[in-house]
Amino acid sequence: MILKNGRIFTEDARLVPADVEIAGGRIARVAEAGTLHGADVVDAAGKIVAPGFVDIHIHGSKGSDFCDAEPSAIETMEDYLGSEGVTSFCGTTMAFDEPILSNIFDVAKPYIGTERGGAVLRGINMEGPFFNKAKKGAQAEKYIVDPDIEMFERLWERSGENIKLLDVAPELPGAVPFIERASKRCVVSIAHTTANYEQAKAAYAAGASHATHLFNAMPPFAHRDPGVVGAASDDAAHVEIISDGIHLHPAVVRSVFKWFGAERVCLISDSMRAAGMPNGVYSLGGQTVYMTDGKATLEDGTIAGSATCLAECFRRAVSFGVPLEQALRAATINPAQAVGLFDELGSITEGKRADVLLLDETLHPEMIFIGGVRTK
Repeated sequence: MILKNGRIFTEDARLVPADVEIAGGRIARVAEAGTLHGADVVDAAGKIVAPGFVDIHIHGSKGSDFCDAEPSAIETMEDYLGSEGVTSFCGTTMAFDEPILSNIFDVAKPYIGTERGGAVLRGINMEGPFFNKAKKGAQAEKYIVDPDIEMFERLWERSGENIKLLDVAPELPGAVPFIERASKRCVVSIAHTTANYEQAKAAYAAGASHATHLFNAMPPFAHRDPGVVGAASDDAAHVEIISDGIHLHPAVVRSVFKWFGAERVCLISDSMRAAGMPNGVYSLGGQTVYMTDGKATLEDGTIAGSATCLAECFRRAVSFGVPLEQALRAATINPAQAVGLFDELGSITEGKRADVLLLDETLHPEMIFIGGVRTK
């Protein structure tokens, strides 16, 4: 298959005219526009040839949740995400006890890296249970505990060493030595925390390198009390934002890109099972969630994840005024780099997996290739 005359998204986050050949599940060739020829050609003139979106923080979609610990739930997520142009994802947990998390990991492990024609599960984002109860958000308080490195190590082994991201509140007892050890296994992220600037700086010095859904479930940034946001600005390799227009004001979305730089921002969905579903009553982490017109909340009004797919978060970021190349980078290159997958995916580069989208003028996928197989 040759995609001809489109604008491809390169490793250095530029859109340039080029032809692309897909063969053997890989991006076989990238050449000057108009120079590749073959029997199976698609004219991509006026279109963007983009890598598949990479969602490193997603709980569920289409009525299913990663924590359902059911093969059918993972398969439903894979199918829905793949149909939207999200070709890789990290299944994200909630605050649960060790037996529940172990069961979730047992069910997920056979799916990690497995090709089924939809999005590919790339690993686990362990969001919880090492949180501050004062910033629990939609997490169930009864499961929240102080950092426990032995528990984490057991779960790391149980996952098949497939935990890509691990969240922790750095002000908790034992958090700094916990981070020092856990960060040798996976990326450690600051989350669900009341940490001040100094406590967050200590976490980054200990080995943390990421910030989970920036501004949400953490103290606000203030000019004399910069908190986690200020420390992340200094030290984080990557920060996540949910650009659904609900979790953050559009002006904040624009500001994060200007402040942190386009190379450090990861767009995430943080979506739960209501994504892709009608208004109604759902659940997240064992708690009842009410979804109305795209906003998911607990009964007390606490925002409970999002109901917006990453592909739509990308489009909304562009509509908020984020430059197209920067928003596309934040949905592809950066998340792939954040969890160590950029050698295989995240850009249109010869030799990488052929997870490829042909985006139309509205930035919706007109064609989708996953592992070189056309699925739309």
